[in-house]
Amino acid sequence: MTSALQEISPNAEIVHSQQALAVNCAAASGLSQVLSSNLGPKGTLKLLVGGTLDQLKLTKDGLTLLKEMQIQHPTAALIARTATAQDDITGDGTTSTVLLVGALLEQAARQVAEGLHPRVLTKGYDLARDASLEFLKTLVHPLPLPTESGGDDDESKKSIFNLPMTNILTQVATTTLGTKLDPALVPQMASAVVQAVQTIWTSPNEPLDLTRVEIMALQRQSVSDSRFVQGLVLDHGNRHPDMPTSLKNVFILTCNISLEYEQTETQTTFTYQTAEQREKLVESERAWLDERCRQIVALKREVCTDGQTFCIINQKGVDPLSLDMFAKEGILCLRRAKRRNMDRLVLATGGQIVLSLSDLNKDVLGQAGQVRVVSYDDDDSKYTFVEDCPNAQSCTLLLQGPNKLSISRIEDAVKDGLRTVKNALEDKCVVPGAGAVELLMYHHLTEKVVKQTKGKHKVGIQAFAQALLVIPKTLAANAGLDVQDTILALLDEIESTADDSDKVVAVGLDIDSGLPMSPADAGVWDNFRVKRQSLYLATVLANQLLLVDEVMRAGKQMGKPSVDPDSME
Repeated sequence: MTSALQEISPNAEIVHSQQALAVNCAAASGLSQVLSSNLGPKGTLKLLVGGTLDQLKLTKDGLTLLKEMQIQHPTAALIARTATAQDDITGDGTTSTVLLVGALLEQAARQVAEGLHPRVLTKGYDLARDASLEFLKTLVHPLPLPTESGGDDDESKKSIFNLPMTNILTQVATTTLGTKLDPALVPQMASAVVQAVQTIWTSPNEPLDLTRVEIMALQRQSVSDSRFVQGLVLDHGNRHPDMPTSLKNVFILTCNISLEYEQTETQTTFTYQTAEQREKLVESERAWLDERCRQIVALKREVCTDGQTFCIINQKGVDPLSLDMFAKEGILCLRRAKRRNMDRLVLATGGQIVLSLSDLNKDVLGQAGQVRVVSYDDDDSKYTFVEDCPNAQSCTLLLQGPNKLSISRIEDAVKDGLRTVKNALEDKCVVPGAGAVELLMYHHLTEKVVKQTKGKHKVGIQAFAQALLVIPKTLAANAGLDVQDTILALLDEIESTADDSDKVVAVGLDIDSGLPMSPADAGVWDNFRVKRQSLYLATVLANQLLLVDEVMRAGKQMGKPSVDPDSME
């Protein structure tokens, strides 16, 4: 059969109906096979190799793989974009979305080969998706957060630090980090992620701002030395040898004022009649700077009356003579602080950013338990730790490792962990993990929805239910278990619990033993919004690809100028 497009564009490359579906299914299946081995805590790693040794990357994160791989196939690129959108919206679920799209198209290819029209199949997929999303709402486990009208802000702030809340947030972070990091490192980093989110959390009705969490990478020691810092870590230190390097009970002056000789804003020339005139100008400038420094020293003497110490962190410069004056007073002064750190310093230590010395008073000062300037033997760089801030609303995750590969892997995992805990707090609920959601949806679709549906659409619902099993099947395969025996055992366990009670009990896969287990008892939780978004995106994309009856390459050739036939004589 000749396409009408070929009559007007003979050079067009066209793939028709059944072949178009086969091409799309092959692309989705190939991409799923690449990412399937990465799913779950037992997933394997991928080593991405670039043109140089500096471009090596060791990862099992689906988003990183999709961004780094050079995908040429148009269908595979479309699936990769959809999975990337999943990560942009929810921060996780990239690999699951790719696997679900591939499974939906594989099931569709079997049904279309038996004569079922794709339009009927997509209608069944839509019905199954809507039923699954409604059923997903019944599986949520609410978090022990106060209601909107319950208590004041202080009580709401305290509620996130109670033991039940901390435990469930740690379990949520552990579930995510366990799929991306070594098992020995997971508890340590999960605790650090939860502490970071608890620090920046304000109330149940306000969104979390993850930019308040500074992620500082330090290439030294081992990954086990990574930790949470209740405060800020600056990547520079003092510039005077006599300044103290360790302070306790510190007042922090965060300022953006000039403590050095000012440069003229326009090109200006000073003309002197005698050398004495120049000396008078220099002395007047020096007197102006000294007076500014004396105002800061006077504030230090006023507030530091009972063993307190004083630290200045300035965004602008400080000249050597001013540094010497501060050193004699026992003041630690840091200059040229980064703008992004200035905003976090105010949130971490309290107080305000001082823009004019006329605003100097005790109320603009922040507080910290200790300030340390640390320099390492293997490096000339200095790091300043502003720690133990009493009312911190900003913090730092200090990531350490022997090489860039380790640090990059931890950094990707920590960012996903932060997004996961943030999602749980904003959803105010979680759902069971370990493949339990997909197993329960399969049971719900096959036992209830299919029986309530009439006509051919129930074939699409059955195919959708079979596609959902790709998640527990992949978890079992990556754990080295027998897939068929494991899935049958899980479904039998769900059937037995459904017979005993009207409400189906969540059953997940224990990847260590291969036996059914309760995700709630094991502390395996997933995000509600991740599951919801993954189901929606995967179904929409699968339906669109199923309704493609022709794949054509008929665009203009790139890089070649068009030729006007009338101009050829």
